[in-house]
Amino acid sequence: MSLFNVMDISSTGMHAESIRLNTTASNVANANSVSSSYGETYKARHAVFAAEMKQATDHQRVGSKVNVLGVVESAKPLQVEYSPNHPMANQEGYIFKPNVNVVEEMANMLSASKAYETNVQVADTTKRLFRRVMQLGQGR
Repeated sequence: MSLFNVMDISSTGMHAESIRLNTTASNVANANSVSSSYGETYKARHAVFAAEMKQATDHQRVGSKVNVLGVVESAKPLQVEYSPNHPMANQEGYIFKPNVNVVEEMANMLSASKAYETNVQVADTTKRLFRRVMQLGQGR
């Protein structure tokens, strides 16, 4: 694997983790929102990643980048609460809250942050290797 492949994987990894961080931040920001109907209620979202593989010349599969396949809504059920005095209550007296678990989201945020940081370190190390190889080529 060339150093260019390492930089490509690292940069696309950073992009993917930034999407994951933004999605998680959106979930946390909307965790306490309330709605009067199921359809209008915020639903937790999660980024979906995949490794894109490419065929090398010697028929080995080599990773080339991280793809963000999309952002999907969580299938977990929403929280329904009977609160007839709430200003957002529907005609039956129910309010709907998002299916966001703040503890899970904070763990996701920490994980995404560490993964982003790791990708930055990989890119930095690769950059230093590039620089060192260039210096060796100049006879230093």
